[in-house]
Amino acid sequence: MSHFQVRTDLALEARECVGEMEEEIRGVRVEETYEEEKEIRITRVIIETKNAAKALGKPMGIYITLEAPRMAEPEENYHQEISSALAEELCQIIPNSGKEQSILVVGLGNREVTADALGPTVADNLFVTRHIVKEYGKAAYNRSQMHMVSCIIPGVMAKTGMESAEIVRGVVEQTSPDVVIVVDALAARSTKRLNRTIQITDTGIHPGSGVGNHRNGLTQESLKVPVIAIGVPTVVDAATIVNDATAGQIKGNLAELGNMYVTSKDVDYQIRQIGHIICDALNMALEL
Repeated sequence: MSHFQVRTDLALEARECVGEMEEEIRGVRVEETYEEEKEIRITRVIIETKNAAKALGKPMGIYITLEAPRMAEPEENYHQEISSALAEELCQIIPNSGKEQSILVVGLGNREVTADALGPTVADNLFVTRHIVKEYGKAAYNRSQMHMVSCIIPGVMAKTGMESAEIVRGVVEQTSPDVVIVVDALAARSTKRLNRTIQITDTGIHPGSGVGNHRNGLTQESLKVPVIAIGVPTVVDAATIVNDATAGQIKGNLAELGNMYVTSKDVDYQIRQIGHIICDALNMALEL
């Protein structure tokens, strides 16, 4: 089993994996808060050194994980509480969120593949303002100050023939946003976090990395502007499920399952629910 490697996009799970072998990793800070009444747990993993980044397999930066066990259930009041909590975290991690800015939201993913449709679902319902503000000014919304919000759904390379990063880079060069916010589906190691967890990070994202398709990254280094990534684990590596279910007792090569991913049977409904939660949070966070 030495060849088996857990695949996860969540820094929290990467920290847990390493923590099973080492009690403490120098250069990593973990802060956790839990609101019992709302059943919302927020964990911050701050990777401060290059050695810690190498140990966790994640870039240096801040990773905020919001866990809510009833996130995908049809409870509107609970969804509003999650959106409010997520909006507060976004306001803290978006640079200069209290000042007027031009903000580009990118909905990554393939809307024809349900488990990968989170980004387009969020972008479809976002409150965009850039075109109105540029044409008529802020008075059109009866505001004295507001962000100029725009969004794009770049699609996937199989349909466009272009890397998502190439499309986004071109849009950034033409529209000059101050901040880019990227929304994408992720992969988890635990079925308990499937469609119940939202991760925010200031390190950007690599489209397709969750299912092993390593693409050009959307990061501050590549786009020349701060990049905030929002992700939700919608799939779990099949090999991970087998390994966990058998407590690592299977002697066969689990790498044969490396191209198989599992999601929930009602993922279409859950994507719609979570998409609206994130969209509401973004609308709240981007309102001055």
